[in-house]
Amino acid sequence: MAYQAFDVSISNRIAHLQLKRPEQFNSMIPAFWTEIIEIFRSLETNPDVRVAVLSSTGKHFTAGMDLAVFSSLAPQVEEEGRKREELRRKILALQECFSIIERQRFPVLAAIQGGCIGGGVDLVSACDMRYATKDAFFHIAEINIGMTADVGTLQRLPKIIPEGVVREMAFTGRRLGAERALQVGLVNEVFADHQALLDGVMAIAAEIAGHSPLAIAGTKEMLNYTRDHSVADGLNYIATWNAAMLLTVDLPEAISARAGKRQPSFDNLTAPAAKLI
Repeated sequence: MAYQAFDVSISNRIAHLQLKRPEQFNSMIPAFWTEIIEIFRSLETNPDVRVAVLSSTGKHFTAGMDLAVFSSLAPQVEEEGRKREELRRKILALQECFSIIERQRFPVLAAIQGGCIGGGVDLVSACDMRYATKDAFFHIAEINIGMTADVGTLQRLPKIIPEGVVREMAFTGRRLGAERALQVGLVNEVFADHQALLDGVMAIAAEIAGHSPLAIAGTKEMLNYTRDHSVADGLNYIATWNAAMLLTVDLPEAISARAGKRQPSFDNLTAPAAKLI
């Protein structure tokens, strides 16, 4: 399927989503917001996808939300209470475009070059891991246009990097460069250039794709749950999870493959049911 904002391919159990409007610095046009939902809804029903890589083209990863999106948020009713309720629902719909990334059974890796601005920070904060080129920078730009970031940055970023760093970025509108992002843990690794970034991230994705998809799904589920709950809650949940999931053929297959010095072979997860009945 052809998209305005993305190129999408699937190879070797890796889905690659690539922003494809480099001349416009990959700004998040209205089509971006509908397409990213469509793409991830499609990927989550494809059992052959075990990991996804989100990358971009051109000088910058993304310039953030396109001005046309701000125009589309204008409420269509006059009555004040209904106007505010409509605007709230539109903001929640935008948030869902990134929240869906967290809910995928597979990890999503972000490969970032150049500027990751405004909505770009919201986007990559919802990913499982982030990697960058040495010229990359992160910019919570909303403060510079007189608004509070509202699509996930202020909620997710403090769970990834020190809160003081988030507050400095959010209050001042200063850029966070790649090396500093590496130091504070926003990115896992910094690469010399864009091609090295893509090669490195794809190699990591391939390693993930080689593991049991059931174990990967459980690991992501536990990490997300533990982030938002106490240690005791997390331990209780993993005990219940593994009571259900541990007795799988994947465990003896992984042990046998290691002993035989061969690559293990794991079945895909089943596709989620399209409808309940």
